[in-house]
Amino acid sequence: MTSPLPNEPDVHLSVFLHGARFDFAACLTAALLFVQEHRERHYVDAVNVLPDSAEGWPRLPCERLYIER
Repeated sequence: MTSPLPNEPDVHLSVFLHGARFDFAACLTAALLFVQEHRERHYVDAVNVLPDSAEGWPRLPCERLYIER
């Protein structure tokens, strides 16, 4: 799957949910909106943007929905 905004850099998201860690790649805009929404509904530290490469991680499910609001 490719980025919905190919001109933006991808970032590595790490999501901690119900005792499990999930890692995803997402374009910067979708990642920032996801972080904001997730922190409003869950624990503040339950999602982080990591400084390493996003390459190799699956894309954030429904990534496009975060940029098509």
